[in-house]
Amino acid sequence: MRTNCTGRVRTMTTQHASQPLTDQFPEVEESHTAQKWLAATRIVIGFVFLWAFIDKLFGLHYSTTLAAAWIRGGSPTSGFLGHVSVGPFEGLFNSWAGSSVLDWLFMLGLLGIGAAVMLGIALRISAVVGTIMLILMWAAEWPLAINDSAGQPSGSTNPIVDYHVIYALVLIVVAAAYAGRTWGLGRAWEQLAVVRRNPWLV
Repeated sequence: MRTNCTGRVRTMTTQHASQPLTDQFPEVEESHTAQKWLAATRIVIGFVFLWAFIDKLFGLHYSTTLAAAWIRGGSPTSGFLGHVSVGPFEGLFNSWAGSSVLDWLFMLGLLGIGAAVMLGIALRISAVVGTIMLILMWAAEWPLAINDSAGQPSGSTNPIVDYHVIYALVLIVVAAAYAGRTWGLGRAWEQLAVVRRNPWLV
């Protein structure tokens, strides 16, 4: 009786072990699918930053006109910061508008974050720098206010959560999930000697 039971258990175990991993654990297959969707999300959010850089650089008539293009002497920060008219930091942001130093920092930030996130490398740095940039932009638009300094509607649709918050969370998630390993150069990047010595570069 014991022999039969043992043999049955062994048979069941052998059959179970021979089953494909995805049959035993359906969540494994779902995980692969999730990684692909997360990689797609990474590429899309990276393109948001990269497109902003390209549009401001060449003036493609989306958010930036040709006359205001950076390559034509325009200031990438003046259009946005110069029109800040709401929130406790209005004066500060207005004073920053047109600064050549901030223009360079802003454009390099857009280019660096956009390219790195789309390639799937340096995601931790991109998440930190991108979140700081987005927090500043959130503060400039100050969605907490119903009216601007002139008493006109601010256009805010949510006092707390807007697209800046969503973008920042997406950057953090793709970095935390190592989303650059799928459809990106993340794995190759992680094997570089300098990255292995400095894990914060992952």
